[in-house]
Amino acid sequence: MNQPAASPVAQVLVVDDEPDLRTIYELTLVREGYHVDCAATLAEGWQQLEERRFDVVITDMRLPDGMGLELLQRMQAQQRAERCIVMTAYGSAENAVEALKAGAFDYLTKPVDLRQFRSVVASALLERQAPASRTRAGSAASQNGSAARPERPAGAGQAALDRMVGDSAPMQRVKERIAKVSRSMAPVLVRGESGTGKELAARALHACSHRSDGPFVPVNCSAIPEALLEAEFFGARKGSYTGATADREGFFQAAQGGTLFLDEIGDLPLAMQSKLLRAIQERHVRALGSTQEDAVDVRIVSATHRDLAADVAAGRFRQDLFYRLNVIELVLPPLRERREDLPALCQALLARIAQDSGMPPPLLSPQMLDELASHPLAGNVRELENLLHRAVALSDGHSLQADALAADAAAPASVAPAAPLQPVPAAAAQPSGGGEAPSAVPSDLQAYLDQQEREILVRTLQETGFNRTAAAQRLGLSLRQIRYRIARLAIAAPGGDEANEPASD
Repeated sequence: MNQPAASPVAQVLVVDDEPDLRTIYELTLVREGYHVDCAATLAEGWQQLEERRFDVVITDMRLPDGMGLELLQRMQAQQRAERCIVMTAYGSAENAVEALKAGAFDYLTKPVDLRQFRSVVASALLERQAPASRTRAGSAASQNGSAARPERPAGAGQAALDRMVGDSAPMQRVKERIAKVSRSMAPVLVRGESGTGKELAARALHACSHRSDGPFVPVNCSAIPEALLEAEFFGARKGSYTGATADREGFFQAAQGGTLFLDEIGDLPLAMQSKLLRAIQERHVRALGSTQEDAVDVRIVSATHRDLAADVAAGRFRQDLFYRLNVIELVLPPLRERREDLPALCQALLARIAQDSGMPPPLLSPQMLDELASHPLAGNVRELENLLHRAVALSDGHSLQADALAADAAAPASVAPAAPLQPVPAAAAQPSGGGEAPSAVPSDLQAYLDQQEREILVRTLQETGFNRTAAAQRLGLSLRQIRYRIARLAIAAPGGDEANEPASD
């Protein structure tokens, strides 16, 4: 009976000019079962790399004869397969970002947490072995007479990419980039218009990575009340705030060993941006009410439909957080730039609609497809799905016809996008008192709607003693939403001061 071949011992190279640190790193890794070689300078490290192959290279950023970044760049130029981990000094965020952009697998901040050190090295080895497994699978497929594409994600990774429907050139580039960048720990910023599938792309990044067995935790940053942001992100201890009746973990703890997806990251307030930046840089979080920090091991993928660079210039988004999140950028094309994907997208969406409604998938007539192709589709895939839902509901028989869509879709499709809401002049925005509908169509619809909204807000604020929290609850709004409306409509409390509310708000 043949015995299985023993797994080869992982080879690790440590490059650091401090003897004590080299010894600590070496002892830690040897206890994990790895073979470790050490070097004290850039020249010694490169000499060992020229003599043999390693699985992982760990290098300090500053060395006596140069920068560890030079070692990384030379490895990248020669397309070496080793995964590189860079050590940076505390607070040197720009060095970490530079290393990740140069192709480092990950970075560690000194002084190094040994538990985190072991975890990062293990992750690098796991990812290092994945391409070899794919290559062996490809060789076996070739021997069986089927062509295999190198570096093609397998299993859940490929299934996640397949859910991003479309074979157009823009989508192929997106999928290739996802497969490539999923191999590192570098933060990824997914940009694209609303409805382009940013969360699908984030899930594909997670599924293609070595973290696919870990949790994927999606967070809609714009949907969390500002007062609860810190507790939601970092967790809270029992009694840390009113209503905290038990310890609870935050998003970072829930995503331990996996991926944390921060959707609509541009909507975070500046105060929370500062706390998030520190958590990402130091990889430690402190729960509300706790006196100690906990190490976290998560990969950050964020998404936005906003122009964050413009927000940085306007002071609405922290520049240091932007550079930390935007190490790798993934831009999703709008649907108007890949209309050749419409037939496949329609087929996939109709199959989902049919499954949800328990009916056979309806057929898409050529006329219906032409109608959809001529539609602006400013809402991208989300709008396309809504149009198909409407067409299924209005159609007779098993085939969707263009006339089922035209009646409802033609009117909004022809209307230009609405201009941003503007504050109404005080004279035009005074409450009418009667609250009755106008006898004729208003000449300025936007001003009329603003006036009605202002009347409702003013009346509710008066009834609650100009307490914004109570007014927001009565109207079914969040505190942030009512603050925005009060500012936009220039509503002031009696005496000209801001509306009253408890300090805890």
